[in-house]
Amino acid sequence: VASACDVADPASVAVAVNEAADFLGGLAAVVNAAGIDLQASLPEIEDADWSRVLGVNLTGPMLVCRAALPHLRRGGGGTIVNVASAAGLAPLAHRSAYCATKAGVIMFGKSLAMELAADAIRVNSVCPGAVDTPLFRGSYEHGADPEAELARIRARYALNRIARPEELAEAILFLSS
Repeated sequence: VASACDVADPASVAVAVNEAADFLGGLAAVVNAAGIDLQASLPEIEDADWSRVLGVNLTGPMLVCRAALPHLRRGGGGTIVNVASAAGLAPLAHRSAYCATKAGVIMFGKSLAMELAADAIRVNSVCPGAVDTPLFRGSYEHGADPEAELARIRARYALNRIARPEELAEAILFLSS
């Protein structure tokens, strides 16, 4: 079931999660994959932009988990997988909002795993590097030399390539099974 919502809005999240649970007859797995980026140096960051990145990337997973928790408990347990980022483990210049939120998602997941273990709910975070998505492409396509920037990004990885979304989906499916 597809249900559009603003993951930073508690009411919108509650409706979407309840619609999914009703349609599916409950919830056994939850994946938090919504995310936005903000590329700007600290003096350039507008307060509203900072708040929006935190709202989507960090508050969003909390709201989804909170709305899904009664359904997971009712089903006797389940899994939560949060999509964080390698940027939550190693910083990137001019991406402080994004890096901070993804680091927060990692710690949120660890804390939630401790909290929900007694409910038989496993919580994991995946921390992918560059994955070929519109969010990733937006991080380099508008620069002066997009091809050179893409080559520089690829060179950070041993396989010298960008991951495919399907590869990340396979990891999430494994953690959800």
